Amino acid sequence: MGWANENKPGWEREALENLVQAQVIEQRRARRWGIFFKLLFFFYLVALLILVRGGDLGLSGMFESEREPAEHVAVVEVEGLIASSAAANAEDISKVLKEAFEADGTQAVMLRINSGGGSPVQAANVHDEILRLKEKHADIPVYAVIGDVGASAAYYIAVAADEIYASQASMVGSIGVRMDSFGLVDLIDNIGVERRLFTTGENKGFLDPFLPLDDDHVNHLDGVLQGVHEQFVEVVRAGRGDRLVERDDLFNGLIWTGDRSVELGLIDGIGTDRSVARDVIGVVKMVEFKPRRSALQLLFEDLGMAAFQQWMSWETTPQWR
Repeated sequence: MGWANENKPGWEREALENLVQAQVIEQRRARRWGIFFKLLFFFYLVALLILVRGGDLGLSGMFESEREPAEHVAVVEVEGLIASSAAANAEDISKVLKEAFEADGTQAVMLRINSGGGSPVQAANVHDEILRLKEKHADIPVYAVIGDVGASAAYYIAVAADEIYASQASMVGSIGVRMDSFGLVDLIDNIGVERRLFTTGENKGFLDPFLPLDDDHVNHLDGVLQGVHEQFVEVVRAGRGDRLVERDDLFNGLIWTGDRSVELGLIDGIGTDRSVARDVIGVVKMVEFKPRRSALQLLFEDLGMAAFQQWMSWETTPQWR
């Protein structure tokens, strides 16, 4: 009986050690399986991304044998807000335009436009790049085809094309300039906040939303916007030439339907991207040219991160929209 009591603590210790060891083994096994499933899910996402967006990653030609390039219309999209922080930015569009012009088999370049406008600077950069490439590749014509809307900065880009087409109900024009701002003077007064602004220039607080509007500032801003508007009008007149019907309300910011735009000389005819390729250019095959993005960028865009980044980088600047 005494012998049993003396050995009992050792037995309990051994059982406890076995229990702890079994628990550790189980935790290690669970951790390994967790890592395995995480890796499996990651590779699944990568495979899905390559399958869906392989063309954007430049992988579309990896599994094709070499052959003579077919004659085609090179399509470049201008979609959504035109801004440096947006998908439709001058740097990306200019790179894609260069690839489209220089690609073997390109018979014409088509700008497929669906945008309400955006930054004057970005639009001007794209417009000027189109003119430069047209001069360098004089044998390749440029066509612009407007979808739902081709207004303001988007129309600024379109007038660089040799011909512009749109659907009957497309919204075209909006040749004007706007700048959005806001005033919070009464708000900070009501909540008891004192505005403290320190500047080294008399007009450095220009358009501060927490200060009352200054008439001199408003007049100066009006002159700035008027100057940008005049640049816009000059570019439209240069691009459309004698096709444009001069009238007082053509450059005051109004939009027009596709049908009416033909009458006003803002566009050359009614058509879609496919009908223009087939009936006007005479080449049925269309090849889309897109910016090359990393898999991580595409994944973030598909998850909606691009819209978040665009919202975070918003600035108060003149807009053609």
